[in-house]
Amino acid sequence: MSFEIITNLWFWVVAVPAVTLTGISKGGMGGGAAGIATPLLAMVISPVQAAAVMLPILCMMDLAGLQVYLGRWDRRIMRVILPAGLLGCVVGTLTFSHLNDNWIRLLLGVMALAFLAYNLMPRAVPLRKPSDRQGYFWSMLSGFTSFVSHSGGPPLMVYLLPQKLDKAMFVATSVVFFGAMNYAKIVPYLWLGLFDFRNLATSIVLIPIGVAGTYLGVWLQTRINTRWFYRLVYALLFLTGIKLLYDGLTGL
Repeated sequence: MSFEIITNLWFWVVAVPAVTLTGISKGGMGGGAAGIATPLLAMVISPVQAAAVMLPILCMMDLAGLQVYLGRWDRRIMRVILPAGLLGCVVGTLTFSHLNDNWIRLLLGVMALAFLAYNLMPRAVPLRKPSDRQGYFWSMLSGFTSFVSHSGGPPLMVYLLPQKLDKAMFVATSVVFFGAMNYAKIVPYLWLGLFDFRNLATSIVLIPIGVAGTYLGVWLQTRINTRWFYRLVYALLFLTGIKLLYDGLTGL
């Protein structure tokens, strides 16, 4: 059996920085921008293939992050978000085969731009802390979008950001939630036939880059102005969201 990887040059031009930024976000920025890789990769390969390539990488990043933040998450919040997120993964499993590539591109584009709108919209008053019932809704939506496109960050942030957790607990809670989501997706992805040897071989090549990015994020957590990191991510998400919406609409 040959070790065949994706050979598209543009894939690697996009994949290396996308996976690095994802690792940095998961390691030290709360994972809010960890969904950037799949939308970026979906510009150069099929979004379904992009999701399949990214899942093993995300799982290995999660192991690195869990070692650092083990036991530091908010247990009350986790009791709200984890069951709802897993339910969202079940919904994603049952509906995924009904979504074609263009519908997934549209979903990715909408999620990217919605994330920007939510984070950049001026607010006259501080965000009110959502109820547990709202937490169940946003976490289930996060689980669904995480399953389809690894872009579960925006819905979860609607619930998590107003909780006003300290930085380490916020990052730990995000890391544990998305780690659980990613490992819960492995068996459904196998069942849906999303993995093949070329995708897995490509993931293996990219895993060291993602893990290095995660540890880099941990190191940068107290050394970098997160504003500049997110400015870069927001600019990439804006351009990516517009491109994916255009490609999805013209392909329908």
